[in-house]
Amino acid sequence: MLRIILEYRKGILFVRLIGDLDKDSVKKFDLQVVGKIKKSGIYNVVFNIEKLKFIDLKGMNYLLYSYELCKNNNGKIFICGLSDNRTSSKIKKNRLLNYLEPIDNEINAFKLVKI
Repeated sequence: MLRIILEYRKGILFVRLIGDLDKDSVKKFDLQVVGKIKKSGIYNVVFNIEKLKFIDLKGMNYLLYSYELCKNNNGKIFICGLSDNRTSSKIKKNRLLNYLEPIDNEINAFKLVKI
């Protein structure tokens, strides 16, 4: 089960993912996150995966798709909450950090995004 908390502040969409981002929950992610990015033209996004317990290839593909949307809008996309757990290891192993810029916490995004 996936829980998504969205918060928009100062030109940045904060997406907090809780639970599992997998083949069974990507539809919810697509509707709530990707849909919001497309509909609103949001271009700066921070994914907080601190409480994400599991991610599979399908989930990683949706994170990558979100990157493509932001990139097309000349935006930036960040990821935080990369503790030493299995989920973070999968993300690092699949080279997602080549696309999603790792930051220490959500607050650091404000310093890196010029609004």
